[in-house]
Amino acid sequence: MTRVELYDATLRDGMGSGGLSLTAEEKVRLVHRLDDLGIDLIEAGFPASNPKEAELFSLLEHEPLEHATIASFGMTRRRGVLASEDAGLRVLADCFAPVCTIVGKTWTLHVEKVVRATRQENLAMIAESVAFLVAQGKRVIFDAEHVFDGLLADHDYAIACLRAAADAGAQRLALCDTNGPSLPSQVAAAVADVASALPGVALGIHCHDDGGCAVANSMMAVEAGATQVQGTINGIGERTGNTNLITIIANLQLKLGHRVVSDEQLQRLTETAHFADELLNRQPDAAQPYVGKHAFAHKAGLHAAGIRADATTFEHIDPALVGNRRDLLVSELSGRGTVTDKAESAGLALDDEVTSRVLERMKALEHGGYQFEAADGSFELLLRKEAGQYEPLFRLESWRVIVEQRADGKVETEATIKIWVDGERYVRTAEGNGPVNALDAALRAAITQTHPHLSDIWLTNFKVRILDETKGSGATIRVLIESTDGEDEWGSIGVSTNLIGASWMALVDSLEYAEQPNRLRGRATA
Repeated sequence: MTRVELYDATLRDGMGSGGLSLTAEEKVRLVHRLDDLGIDLIEAGFPASNPKEAELFSLLEHEPLEHATIASFGMTRRRGVLASEDAGLRVLADCFAPVCTIVGKTWTLHVEKVVRATRQENLAMIAESVAFLVAQGKRVIFDAEHVFDGLLADHDYAIACLRAAADAGAQRLALCDTNGPSLPSQVAAAVADVASALPGVALGIHCHDDGGCAVANSMMAVEAGATQVQGTINGIGERTGNTNLITIIANLQLKLGHRVVSDEQLQRLTETAHFADELLNRQPDAAQPYVGKHAFAHKAGLHAAGIRADATTFEHIDPALVGNRRDLLVSELSGRGTVTDKAESAGLALDDEVTSRVLERMKALEHGGYQFEAADGSFELLLRKEAGQYEPLFRLESWRVIVEQRADGKVETEATIKIWVDGERYVRTAEGNGPVNALDAALRAAITQTHPHLSDIWLTNFKVRILDETKGSGATIRVLIESTDGEDEWGSIGVSTNLIGASWMALVDSLEYAEQPNRLRGRATA
């Protein structure tokens, strides 16, 4: 089977996505992750388009890579200028990158209205630009911009543009669905048509997702003869994005049988996708194929029961192949199988009676506003309470929070708690930058001597949601806290008409979960 080459355009095309930006140093970090993943070509951008790109290429020139090759990006020569005298082409020629990807026009609409050149001049611009870079010792990829539109508008001219690049020495022709309007059947037919018109010429595919078909179009292009797929990590890019290279890698290897990365590299797919989102300060898409948090999550009772019997009943692959994991989500839709699975993960053995009580209690709480799907810590506490294996950290006598705003605008927060631990009464007061911070500080001051592990716990996220907005400021509030001890991560939840009250519930659950006996720290549901 012909090997399919992976071409990543995250650093250039991906940065066209609204609100996204990376420093040169951050781009270098991402390059190394892409190299570790087994990406063949990494397009770093146009070396002299701005100071940041110039800095990036300066850094990359001295970065050792195990597998990937850096490609620079540019355009064909300007109209009326010799290729050897075109400033943009000269930058590409002088750049250290051994591969140059240049974009050129193949759609008559763009030739006439954007470039404002004659058709013959455009053909010369393509051929001379490719030939110049080849003569400078570069491997050239020709990105045929809008080629699918070009083939529909004037088939023979679009083919002539592709032939001009190939005859001038382009190593590969990348067919670009630049506006993203094409459908899979159209892409398959067009790629087969080009392959027939230009036998022996290596083809690539570069799709945008405006019609929601970028991944499907890329897959169809490979089946029709393309041997390179260009895309971006997590599908970021101009407008609605580019082909999602994460999904493509999994599909090529697990569905079509193309060996594009090693098994170990395939297992890095999830961590690479999440690393890129973290670097870009994006919330990962929980529903992203293969790598999303919910890609192998099962909520309905029927599905959970099927998974427990045989995972292939509701999973198209083993999640471990791509570094992900299975999860049975807890909700009012859950059945006994989900409760049993969660109990087993916590090292608890529940009989039928306890399982039934857990289901009834969970569904009643969710009807009142709880949502255990994201609050695994609170749900495990519920399991332990019903199973008689719950150990509270303390017995509450009372807590109080005072918030004072001064005339100078400064806000002071003070919390006082009164609790009992092992028969001894503790009264602690602490200040904080808000009610939750102050309560947390006061509580830890009272119990960390008895439970020293709590000093390793920290809050990573705090979310508030109004459940019945028609009641305005009197609405029921749901608070979700996410916490970690550096090994494990968990969620806890509180629901109340009082915001601080709901926060206190979630805070206590987060700490009590961390100190439950026999808790399996750092576990993953496989």
